[in-house]
Amino acid sequence: MDHVDPNLPRHDFGWYSPRLRMEMPIVRYGNWGHPLLLLPTAQSDLYDCERFLLIRAIEHHILAGRVSVFSIDSINAHAWMNDEVPVPEAARRQALYSAYVEQEVVPYIRRAVGDPEARIGVSGASFGAFHAANLFFRRPDQFDTLIAMSGFYDLVPSYSRGFMNDDLYFNNPMSFIPKINGGHTLDLIRNHSQIHIVSGQGAYEAPHASKRFSQMLWDKGIWNNLDLWGHDMKHDWPTWHRMLNHYVGDRVGW
Repeated sequence: MDHVDPNLPRHDFGWYSPRLRMEMPIVRYGNWGHPLLLLPTAQSDLYDCERFLLIRAIEHHILAGRVSVFSIDSINAHAWMNDEVPVPEAARRQALYSAYVEQEVVPYIRRAVGDPEARIGVSGASFGAFHAANLFFRRPDQFDTLIAMSGFYDLVPSYSRGFMNDDLYFNNPMSFIPKINGGHTLDLIRNHSQIHIVSGQGAYEAPHASKRFSQMLWDKGIWNNLDLWGHDMKHDWPTWHRMLNHYVGDRVGW
């Protein structure tokens, strides 16, 4: 079975990132529509969403010109999911990864869609949801919509192991979001963004992490849509197919 419709426009690109000091590929699906950045799960790569048919699940929206999807690599294998990397170094690499997205990927996407001020949707499942939320709340001037599926949002204590510095603090949503104060940043998040926190309640899901994150946002006066799906929805790709298709097609107001 083909992973994507052969009629679906698909463009591979990439460059050497001076921040990460490695080649970082990017793939785009579709030529029109609101840009959506996808972050891969766990230690997977940019083709994660294609191999496991997430792109196929939403390709009718892509072909209809509703959304244009961009997918990039994760650095989890070089940071949080590599036991040989000390926590301070993992935090440093996480900070560099955020800078790579904000200062390299976002400008590329804006050039690709022909809008130098475009705000981009961002989504991911599992560890990808963590990265998506981190990027969204760090830079709401760059991102306008969060679709976080089956995620967790706190590196403390499982990954931080008692360590904390600025690299970790400012890349850990449960740490830095409560300290966001008034002004343009908070106004963008509260009044000019969409936040969807979605989780199943089946095997290997962690709905308590989504509930905790949602409540923290409400405590900050930030509207968000906490959407808990059924106990038959487990932590796996078929769940995320249905979730992303639902939100791209029916819920997100692009």
